[in-house]
Amino acid sequence: MPALRTRALRMIAQREHSRAELARKLAAHGEPDEIVSLLDALAADGYLSDTRYAESYVAARASRLGDLRLAHELEQRGVNAEAIEQALASTESETARLKKIWQSRFGKPPGDRTEWARQARFLQARGFTHDRIRALLRDPASAEDEAQ
Repeated sequence: MPALRTRALRMIAQREHSRAELARKLAAHGEPDEIVSLLDALAADGYLSDTRYAESYVAARASRLGDLRLAHELEQRGVNAEAIEQALASTESETARLKKIWQSRFGKPPGDRTEWARQARFLQARGFTHDRIRALLRDPASAEDEAQ
């Protein structure tokens, strides 16, 4: 167990990990019961926190992605819904982020249907909702007012 704990602490010292991610990485080095008890101890000692992991993950990626994509990626990494919700609540508004991304990539409203579809696909792939994208592309000036 001390070797497993040392390995886990070394991983945590390098960067934040979700509980599920750390369990997956430690699986090859210990018994499942041993890993569960170690993770419980690390969480109790404050070394391991899904909420802290989610907040750091969102802080690093929120400037490029929408809430849907961020939530999906965190779910894939085994973070619980409560921690995801808390992390997303602490970021800049999604409308403001959408406007910044759109402004840096395109900067001007679409001129025709083809361009509208291209811009919408780009933003949708980054995890923004169709309603917010539609509102932005129809009237970028009003979306700017909402973002402020």
